[in-house]
Amino acid sequence: MVNERALVQTAATDPFALVSARLEPWLSQRAGGGAVDPVVRPSDHADAQINGALPLAKQLGCNPRDLATEIVESGQLDDLCAALEVAGPGFINVTFADSTIDHLLTEVANDEHLGLHKSSEPRTVVIDYSAPNVAKEMHVGHLRSTVIGDALVRMYSAAGHKVIRENHIGDWGRPFGMLIEHLLDLGEEVASSGLGQGDLDSFYKAANAKFSESEEFQERSRERVVLLQSGNPETHVLWDRLVAMSTAYFNTVYEQLGVLLVDDDLMGESKYQPLMPATLERLEASGLMSESDGAKVVFPPGFTNRDGDPLPLIVQARTGGFNYATSDLACVIDRIERLGADLMLYVIGAPQQQHLEMVFAVAKMAGWMPEGVSAVHVAFGNVLGDDKKMLRSRSGESVKLVDLLSEAVDRASAAVEEKNPSLSDAERAAVAEMIGIGAVKYADLSTDRVRDYVFNWDRMLAFDGNTSPYLQYAHARICSIFRRAAEEGVSSGEIAVREPAERALGLHLLGYPAVVADALESNSPHRLCTYLFELAQLFTSFYEQCPVLKSDGDTRSSRLAVCDLTARTLSAGLGLLGIDAPEQM
Repeated sequence: MVNERALVQTAATDPFALVSARLEPWLSQRAGGGAVDPVVRPSDHADAQINGALPLAKQLGCNPRDLATEIVESGQLDDLCAALEVAGPGFINVTFADSTIDHLLTEVANDEHLGLHKSSEPRTVVIDYSAPNVAKEMHVGHLRSTVIGDALVRMYSAAGHKVIRENHIGDWGRPFGMLIEHLLDLGEEVASSGLGQGDLDSFYKAANAKFSESEEFQERSRERVVLLQSGNPETHVLWDRLVAMSTAYFNTVYEQLGVLLVDDDLMGESKYQPLMPATLERLEASGLMSESDGAKVVFPPGFTNRDGDPLPLIVQARTGGFNYATSDLACVIDRIERLGADLMLYVIGAPQQQHLEMVFAVAKMAGWMPEGVSAVHVAFGNVLGDDKKMLRSRSGESVKLVDLLSEAVDRASAAVEEKNPSLSDAERAAVAEMIGIGAVKYADLSTDRVRDYVFNWDRMLAFDGNTSPYLQYAHARICSIFRRAAEEGVSSGEIAVREPAERALGLHLLGYPAVVADALESNSPHRLCTYLFELAQLFTSFYEQCPVLKSDGDTRSSRLAVCDLTARTLSAGLGLLGIDAPEQM
């Protein structure tokens, strides 16, 4: 885990943080010096609960209820709270003063960043995600890496860090001899036409079938690999064309999916080929490398095979060839020494956990990853079908990502037409794009990333429950309130929350920065999704129990201001997930 204080500056508008800031000096003095965490948490019995008296009392050897009473009577929180009550073995239940909530909500409402402050210790964060293969179509297996990685890019950027996107595409290796020869056999114009239509799978399968059937083609392919690896100019021109045609296809998928990746973010395996000999030399010089069965290996401590024997990281095969471990070590060196990364996130499937842990361990052993530099495997589970197996098409193949996204938009379009037939064709198309793509992204992001999840169209496109359409509809509903308010000539004003439903909504709105910090600390976008879902639910309760336009005077102005802040928070939070918030649906 990465310390959240280094990722998001604690917001001055967070009432929990304010309570902690007030109590920390007093508790530290009571403890005789040293930092003491007041442990302020949400509570079902009050606005908040202070739990720090229990561990501190144990440390001091006193009764925790007596210490909790001392805290209450110290006066440190008198101007923030309406009530402080000692409960149980030494908890303190906190009820914030109305004036405190009103003041903090006003501060947030006047802040374009909604209380989300830039980190006081900005980091250089390299995020490795998406990683499709040249001459292969992107399928549902690329969805999670791409969507989770994109959300993390947005969140780290919003928190003030320098974020470098790295799309580590597969653009090197033995298959490219086969692919280049097939490109020549077809003729570049024919191949370009087919690949330009996104028919990468057919191209790859045809080349692979030809390789299986023709010894002559096999020989040509092997010779072409040698030419490619030796830097033959003609071969590199053909390889460049193949990469360019694949990249154009990737870009169509990224554009439809609404992610931030562009050509400048491409950093394929080919880029690290020239760095591998030097990586091996540096390992040799460090004294870490040894030989095992003719291969050159490093034995990082703590890794064993099934028999309990030390497990090697193979950095050069017995044939003299390099492999993924060599490439990944060169990658670590490049990201730290050239890009200046002090935090590297690898958004890669869970099965790669041991491999990455071994790579990181060797990089630390070699001194390439010094103190203060972190590498984190942001692992994720699989997308499953209704049968709880890997999601497949009816033909049994991986579902193409473009087909999945197109179906999402088509289904959303039908739902929008049924819900709001008054929309023009252009308006319906735009809204359907937002809802369909948002539904796919949110279904993925709202699941704890380490878990598998079942892909279900009906559930993810529902307008109720923990779905993107539900959140988007909440935003659109608030926008409709302001359209009616404009017609009636009324506007928002000073915030004063008094009713339980609007008070609960107000307190939740103040928690937005802390939730973003929490999501970044664990690289878990689903925590932000949960917050937004709860926000939409609280707004629904507020809307049902607290009339907005039908109320009068200052109450109406205040509730309009709360509506506005809710809409902005929904829009900003969805934006961090890469999801649009339509103004009408």
